[in-house]
Amino acid sequence: MTELIAVITITLLAVISPGPDFAIVSRNSLMLSRRAGVLTALGIGAGVLIHVAYTLVGVGLLIQSSLWLFNTIKLIGAVYLIYLGVKMLRSKPGRMPADHLVASLSDAAALRAGFLTNALNPKATMFIVSLFMQVVQPETPMAVQLGYGAFISAAHMAWFSLVALCFTTGPVRSRLLAVRHWIDRGFGGLLVVFGILLAAENEPSHPSE
Repeated sequence: MTELIAVITITLLAVISPGPDFAIVSRNSLMLSRRAGVLTALGIGAGVLIHVAYTLVGVGLLIQSSLWLFNTIKLIGAVYLIYLGVKMLRSKPGRMPADHLVASLSDAAALRAGFLTNALNPKATMFIVSLFMQVVQPETPMAVQLGYGAFISAAHMAWFSLVALCFTTGPVRSRLLAVRHWIDRGFGGLLVVFGILLAAENEPSHPSE
């Protein structure tokens, strides 16, 4: 029971902390559509399952102990975040009416954006690895560990789906879309900053997302 409470508490604290996941869901929800935001959230949950999977098969321990491997993952993740951010920074004002501001983005692309943002985030890597290595006991049955992994993924999906709903509710969105290119650039700048800070970290740590 103590282990379960610890997993739930740490997961919830990690999920609600600001980071690239929050930025990409907020941006896709506000600038695109509620559907895009929710699908991005589902993609984030799928990315979490990747971290859980390799942790349970032992690869997570290798990542934790190998500075070279961790730095490689960190660099890939940083480049991806900067790439997304630069694309958003290049956003230009549009001339379409407010009802037609939704940019084209397929369901698969929205899922992929969320999935890659989380799967390539080394902070998510170290969060999952640290949780399973330091909180979950070795004698905990595999079925229970799989349950923990499912909960962590579901918590991400639920929280970021809620974020998507919040950013697409009420007249506020319509007013914000009037300056959508500045908002897009703002989120792009955040992702670039996240990428630069990620690349600048010297040593692997065990932060939350």
